Amino acid sequence: MTTALITGSTAGIGAAFARRLAAEGQDLVLVARDTGRLREQATELHDRHGVEVEVLPADLSLDEGIEAVAGRLGDRKNPVDLLINNAGFGNKGRYLDVSTADELRMLKVHCEAVLRLTSAAAGAMRERGRGGVVNVASVAAFVPRGTYGASKAWVVQFTQGAARDLAGSGVRLMALCPGFVRTEFHQRAGMGTDNIPGWLWLDADKLVAAALADLARGRTVSIPDPRYKALMGLVKVTPRGLLGGISSRTGRKYGPR
Repeated sequence: MTTALITGSTAGIGAAFARRLAAEGQDLVLVARDTGRLREQATELHDRHGVEVEVLPADLSLDEGIEAVAGRLGDRKNPVDLLINNAGFGNKGRYLDVSTADELRMLKVHCEAVLRLTSAAAGAMRERGRGGVVNVASVAAFVPRGTYGASKAWVVQFTQGAARDLAGSGVRLMALCPGFVRTEFHQRAGMGTDNIPGWLWLDADKLVAAALADLARGRTVSIPDPRYKALMGLVKVTPRGLLGGISSRTGRKYGPR
């Protein structure tokens, strides 16, 4: 048996990872803020798939939450073989419309927590000579679009650099960069989604299957859908000045209302 730890496990991409990994027979450590939802999820996955499921309530915007999860990842007696850093959120509004406190909270969850949890997991994994880390970023990492995109760009750059440094150690790291996924993400942020074209939406379960296949192939960045791969290919050849204007207009059209 191997064990996977998933942050933000009770909804969206995190829940899809939990379903997939449990179906494959992996034991789980589920991390989220809502203890009740965690326990319901743990019971369902245990009863359906017969795996052991541990719940770890933690708020990754707080030091004590990060420390609790890092401590579990560093437990050598009960090792974690796969870390899914999925916890995250969006803020509604443009720069200066969002409070500095909320922006800093986002950076705490998207950057500091990812750094500290990846380090805790990878250190223990390197000692054993095996393990994997998936840091959930976004295609927003590749366009100049506010604090959210900037924080996800950091996740991509950090993950790629750490993957190079750990090459040959048996520890694999990958940044997962999805586009729009039908989850609770936009609802929690108070963002309208009615204006987003149907073809831009991704299915969370299919996304997770593609992501795990990319991790097995040793990729350090996964854009798990041909539509978004094509769009990101266009982004690479678009001048940055023009791209900034396009991303700003697109954000107003398809972003929060």
